[in-house]
Amino acid sequence: MPAARDLLTLTVLGSGTSVGVPSIGCECDVCRSSDPRDNRLRPSVWVQYRGQSVLIDTTPDFRQQALRHGIARVDAILYTHSHADHILGLDDIRPFNFRQRGPIPIYGSQETLDNISRTFHYIFRDVPSESSMPKIDVRTLSGEPFELGGLDCTPILVHHGKGRVFGFRFGPLAYLTDHSEIPPESMELLGGLDVLFLDALRHKPHPTHSTVDQSLAIVAKLAPKRAFFTHISHDLRHARTEELLPSHVRLAYDGLEIQLNLAHADASSVS
Repeated sequence: MPAARDLLTLTVLGSGTSVGVPSIGCECDVCRSSDPRDNRLRPSVWVQYRGQSVLIDTTPDFRQQALRHGIARVDAILYTHSHADHILGLDDIRPFNFRQRGPIPIYGSQETLDNISRTFHYIFRDVPSESSMPKIDVRTLSGEPFELGGLDCTPILVHHGKGRVFGFRFGPLAYLTDHSEIPPESMELLGGLDVLFLDALRHKPHPTHSTVDQSLAIVAKLAPKRAFFTHISHDLRHARTEELLPSHVRLAYDGLEIQLNLAHADASSVS
């Protein structure tokens, strides 16, 4: 058994696209599917390591995600970018402020943090008496690696149409979402992975997201031991899509849990 101090656990809180699956008012076979893997909240993951509890993004579904998975503590939040489906749950960190009696560090690019400050302007005002407001500690990412609660974290820059998004690498695991292109300098940071998460919205081309075929080509180039596709639309039925994928490539689903023994970089998944 791996020592607890060496175990990193990543839980997929949401694997869906910006509107979630099922999509409101849609009667397609995926939106009406009885397979729970076809029910996808907005995209986010939860990373646990050495007692640290770190979120990547706070979606509009964050309250539901936190209750579903029993998240009792948040030590930091990493933001990929500032689109609504990735930030609008920020106000729901208030219970963690109450429990932890202090602010929670949030990390993002300067552009992302500027946009969050405009969206949640009341959080950024200096009003100490407003105890009901979320308390945050803003930390700007430069793109350089940094240490996060005993874990080395490397921001990975990707292109989301004309926008810029950060993915994140933790040792042999990397999580990338909302990308239409991974520039060569970022591809160089993604070698030797045990687990790689990639955006794969659908089969049909999209101007700001990777397709299944495009992400398969990235997997072929980077050769991770295992890959999971996320940010999935209602165009992809889970079971039917996985039948067409290589055995080391799967679709992510809400509740998927990946565990990595960082001492030996050996990955396993538990549903």
